[in-house]
Amino acid sequence: MKANRMFLVIFCLITLTGYSQKKINNYKYVVVPNRFDFLKQDDQYQTSSLTKFLFKKYGFKVYLDNETLPDDLSRNRCLGLTGVVKDASSLFTTKTFVELRDCNNNVVFTSEEGKSKLKDYKKAYHESIRNAFNSVKNLRYKYVSSGDEEVVETKQLSAPSQVISTNVKTSSNEKVINGNLELLYAQPVTNGFQLIDNKPERVFIALKSELRDVFILKNKNGIIYKVGSSWKAEYFEGEKKITKLYNVKF
Repeated sequence: MKANRMFLVIFCLITLTGYSQKKINNYKYVVVPNRFDFLKQDDQYQTSSLTKFLFKKYGFKVYLDNETLPDDLSRNRCLGLTGVVKDASSLFTTKTFVELRDCNNNVVFTSEEGKSKLKDYKKAYHESIRNAFNSVKNLRYKYVSSGDEEVVETKQLSAPSQVISTNVKTSSNEKVINGNLELLYAQPVTNGFQLIDNKPERVFIALKSELRDVFILKNKNGIIYKVGSSWKAEYFEGEKKITKLYNVKF
């Protein structure tokens, strides 16, 4: 009985690992915050720079969130994952682990804890982060296209002026009023903003994410993020994807 139970546990672990790898392989990019939530300064102790380096070392196309992103990722943030380091340190041991989150802030991967007993903060964080990345290394990441980026690029090529021109037909999913993008006003709420129209009625509650200019839409399966001087909301109603452009005043 014990042997059979052990076999079942091992089988489940192998299956889950394979599923996680397949899922992560469908993401084209990783974006790393320039400041992790347990630190007080941008790239403190060079933690973000090291994290970017290690993701790149293990095969990912990776950018810091304050860098210029590729066009396809700027248009569709769901092509990428957010790679964050979390601090779980105890009194005498620095402990960190790595999370990969999708565009809806769902965790799709969590590494094993990396540990260090070094007393120097920078050296300790570097050692623990490198140890945590052994789990990332074991993923053996290799990008496998899911077809999403080709769809996005085809739409952009077929209607390249739909965002910058008001004299052409726009997508039926983009709400336009009097030839201009609908105007929303951002009012601060806990962990983000509520976006109000001219009626006034609340259109969205936008919650902060790990990425700059990217917000999670509360009670909707989607996000709103900045594209040029406009804001693009992408979310699902049932199985239908809705995409709308807005002018947001903060």
